[in-house]
Amino acid sequence: MQVNPLTVGPIVGATSANSVRIWGRGRLKITRRLKDSSQFGNRIFSWIPLGLPNQGTLVPRRCFGVARLRPVGASQFSEPKFFKMSPNFDMTGVIVFSDLLPETEYEYQMGWFFSELELEAFGSDYALDWSQANRAKFTTASADNLRARAFIFGSCRYLLRLFGGSWFDDRGDKIFRTILEQMNGGETINQLLMLGDQIYADDLNVVQADTTLDEYNRRYQDVFSQPYIRELMSRVPTYMTLDDHEIEDNWPSNSSQKDWVTKYPAAIHSYLTYQLSHSPLFAVSGNRITGVATKLWYNYSDGCSDFFVTDTRTERYLSQNLPEREIISTEQLSALKEWLANDSGRVKFVVSAVPFFPDLKSGSEDKWAGFPQQRTEILELIRQEHIKRVVFLSGDVHASMSAELVSPDDPDFKIISIISSSFFWPYPHPQALSFILSGKLPTTSEVSYEVVNADYVWSTDNFTRVTTDLNSLQVQVFSRKGELLSTRLHSFF
Repeated sequence: MQVNPLTVGPIVGATSANSVRIWGRGRLKITRRLKDSSQFGNRIFSWIPLGLPNQGTLVPRRCFGVARLRPVGASQFSEPKFFKMSPNFDMTGVIVFSDLLPETEYEYQMGWFFSELELEAFGSDYALDWSQANRAKFTTASADNLRARAFIFGSCRYLLRLFGGSWFDDRGDKIFRTILEQMNGGETINQLLMLGDQIYADDLNVVQADTTLDEYNRRYQDVFSQPYIRELMSRVPTYMTLDDHEIEDNWPSNSSQKDWVTKYPAAIHSYLTYQLSHSPLFAVSGNRITGVATKLWYNYSDGCSDFFVTDTRTERYLSQNLPEREIISTEQLSALKEWLANDSGRVKFVVSAVPFFPDLKSGSEDKWAGFPQQRTEILELIRQEHIKRVVFLSGDVHASMSAELVSPDDPDFKIISIISSSFFWPYPHPQALSFILSGKLPTTSEVSYEVVNADYVWSTDNFTRVTTDLNSLQVQVFSRKGELLSTRLHSFF
């Protein structure tokens, strides 16, 4: 059996010290299923190409994914693992490899094929031709709580699809070529984090905006199949969260009742398929993911770092009464606070699509500033519980910077904010004058919090590299072409 190359992917998703989840997409092929009436009354099915003048039910052909791996340098691959690529999830699937070694480089192959057999019929003796399968390498996470980590993050990668076709400026993909060049030059990248607006489903606003599941899926197919981002995600453990443009601009501020029962379910189903299915969100059973998503936030760890990836977009409560407004649900807020207070001793990165601070001079009602009660509740927990090494990672605003938040009333309090945006935005970017880069942060507390040590605001397409240990972190901002724009060191103490 020929193993075909993936149509989208592979994506190396959640990667722990001893496991990895790898995602890929096969192909949809619709055929007619024919019933053969025999004297025995058996239901015998034949498969013929769609379009022939025969009666029968139109169904998708069964598509299966297959993957295998080995430590780099080993002579033998593992036995192949087979999994379904379901039409319910746009012919995609996720395979899980367990019992891996920490901080070890693995080589893998992955692809797909059609077959009318049941999944259980495939075994290690099933003959496969891997010559056309995708091939890549990745490295597992660290189990050492003291191990320094380095990761790339950013947000907002615009791609315009025009009137049923695709038109895009290839600068949107070239920034990922720059990251690959750094990797190939010897730079270590333990993770890639993408903090929202991975697609712009409403790229022309109300004109040709995506509203159906097929439209959202095609959008992801376009975005994730471009060569450089595709190669990068096949090599580096990739974690994602959504922002508004995965649904529509400023969601849910302008949503209608109809949007909640048509557009929103389609957008979220596609988001789960392409961005979250390979995340730590889903439980693992054997070599497959299982369960139904009841939330869109998750957490994980790697070396000296813990990550809590929030959902700041789909759980909002936009009350007219400012103290009642919620950017995340009570359940998510409780989980975040419990995670912050768990005394792991590692650096705590809170991943938020929209900035926690600094605030914008106008338009901050869509960010954490527009939800002062919850922002204050988090700040007060960090201050009162003396929680150290807290860093907020954000995107959204099409500018990059870092800053610190301190309290004149409590010299022991300090948190850091790093904002990285945009990967690609072909229109004017906001300048430093758009942000409040110093002074008192508005809260509902009697305790004063002040923004200090704000870095230069970079108003150009860029990405950010963060290198951290338990004492400090280094923030490096790079332009689309790889020019080092700035280097900033933030101490945790």
